[in-house]
Order: sequence, then C-alpha cells, then structure tokens
Amino acid sequence: MPGSLIIALDAMGGDFGPEVVVPGASISAIRHPQISFLMFGDEARIRPLVEKDPKLAGRVEIVHTTQTIAMDAKPSQAIRRGKGSSMWLALEAVREGRAAVAVSAGNTGALMALYRLLLKPLGDIERPAIAAIWPTVRAESLVLDVGANIGATSRQLCDFALMGAGMARALFHLERPTVGLLNVGVEEIKGAEEVKEAHLWLKGASGLPFEYAGYVEGDDIGQGKVDVVVVEGFAGNIALKTAEGTARQIGTWLREAMTGSVLSKFGALLAQGGFRALKRKMDPRRVNGGTFLGHNGLAIKSHGGTDALGFASAIDLGYDMASHGLVERLRADLDAFHGALRTGVDQPPEAGGAVGN
Repeated sequence: MPGSLIIALDAMGGDFGPEVVVPGASISAIRHPQISFLMFGDEARIRPLVEKDPKLAGRVEIVHTTQTIAMDAKPSQAIRRGKGSSMWLALEAVREGRAAVAVSAGNTGALMALYRLLLKPLGDIERPAIAAIWPTVRAESLVLDVGANIGATSRQLCDFALMGAGMARALFHLERPTVGLLNVGVEEIKGAEEVKEAHLWLKGASGLPFEYAGYVEGDDIGQGKVDVVVVEGFAGNIALKTAEGTARQIGTWLREAMTGSVLSKFGALLAQGGFRALKRKMDPRRVNGGTFLGHNGLAIKSHGGTDALGFASAIDLGYDMASHGLVERLRADLDAFHGALRTGVDQPPEAGGAVGN
C-alpha cells in the first residue's frame, strides 16, 4: 500500500459495520492522501464496497475474519472468546507495528479490555483513560477520563493530567496547555479526598509540562476555561452523556420554535445561514471519537451509531494522534513523572506529602 501511515479498522464494529466503516475511510482518504487502511472483517461484505470506490483503490488491505464481538458482550467474554475477531486483529496490528492506530465503533468495554490485554502499559501507568474532544465557546478542550474507570486515586488523576496535556500538545499544537481538575467547587476544602490530594500535588509539583489551573466546575467545561479537564471516569461519562443529551434537547427546541408559526418560519428563512453554522458546531459527528491513552499504542473508539462522516472524524483523530507521535510524547512525560516519584523529588500526597520545588 502506498500510504506512509497505516490505520487498522475494525470493519465489523458498530451498528452498521462495513456499510459505515468503508465510506468513512473513503472520506478520510480524501483528507489525508498519505494514509492506507488495514480492514478486518467479513471480506464478502467489505470488498464490494471497497472496489466500487475509486478513492480507496490500492489503499486497502482486507484481512478476512467472520468472528466479531457483539455490542452487548461483556469485557470478560471479549477476553475469553475474542481472539481472531475483527476488533482483536485491529489492536493486534497496532501491537505488532503493522498499523499506527486502531479505530473501532464496537463495544466500548470490550475494546478497553482488549486494549489493556494486547498493548502494554506505558511505564508505570496504573490505569488507562479515555479522552474526549469537547466543543467549547472558546475552541475545543479535552476531557478525561470519560468512561474507562470507575473512580481514580490521586496518582491516577495526576497520570490523566499528564496524558491529557500530551494529547492537547499534539492535537491543539499548544506548548504548555492548561489543565484543571473537575470538582464540585473551586474552594480548597471541597471535593473527594483523591481529588484534593491530586490538587495539592499538581499545585506544588515542579517541572510539569503544562500549566495547572486548579479546580474547575462543570459549567467551566463548555466555557473552555482550560485546555484539559481531568476527572474520574464515572463522573466524566455522566458529564459527557449529559452534554450530548442537552445538545440534542436544544436542537429539538430550536426546530420546534422555528417551525411553530408562519412568522417564525419566515424568521428561520432569514437566519438560515446562522442556523447552519450553529448546526455544524453542535454536530456530534464533527468531534466523534474517544482516544484510549496509557498503553503502548493508540486506539480510537467511535460512537457505535454514527454515520460515515462521524466515522471519518474518528479516523482523522487517529491520524492526528499517530502523525504527531503521541505515544512517544506520553512515554517521555510519564517516565519523567514516575521517575520523580521513585526518587522522591516530587511525591503525591498518598505517597508522602505534597512536596514541590
């Protein structure tokens, strides 16, 4: 394949499988002429779609498998029975260096379980995280973790901060992104003990590759107060799905308001340019894709029900992360952080007090 960057696609994942994955790859191929694809799945379904699309000519290698992981499968089932599935093979291609990143719209829990099984942790990382792009009034921010973990220790929150900052540097081209801890208030006394301990360490630690901005609250996320918002996965997942639901709710209300009378329809006609811009900003397909961070390889989780345009956005995200060497950047940052812990230069509270130089 002529492309210089190869992306592994779980062609059978999601609600629609190859019927969305292949057209999504075609859209991304136009945007990034240097990429090629390894597609894992049922060749009888994939090949006709590839062959009728001239934009994919010579840029796709199909690896046949009829084995898939169901959208409702438990992570333990994916580990026990998933070997040889389209999702397993896509991640295996990343582990073996045959692809730079894997993209799947399949079962999130299964993908995380196989990500942890097949790809080794970076350094002394304890838990991986899922980072999501969050549109804001300022630009875009990253929020992590949005579902990989239920709960997190103060050290794990510090790891998430480093991983999110590394991704922000690669994706947003920022030298020193700002990082905040999501909390129920900005006062020092508020919040869970793990969050307060992480806050003390981040506030006092030296040599961090980002600017620590302290606590942020839920309404600060959409305002773009910081480039990276750090939160444990339970609250992060609820925040993400609440925001998505609220966006759909506002969209529904707006359509109803603009079609409720002849006068409102006329007003909507006059303002259609502004409404198109608003629709584009609120379109979840534009920022589709959660990035799995913390292990020695990249995986992108697309929404299972997205269309080709949304899946293309997930591929684009994987391309951006791989082409900017995100894994290597994270490895360097995490090695420096964990090295400081081992030598006692900077200790998080749970390991001996919030000490910084």
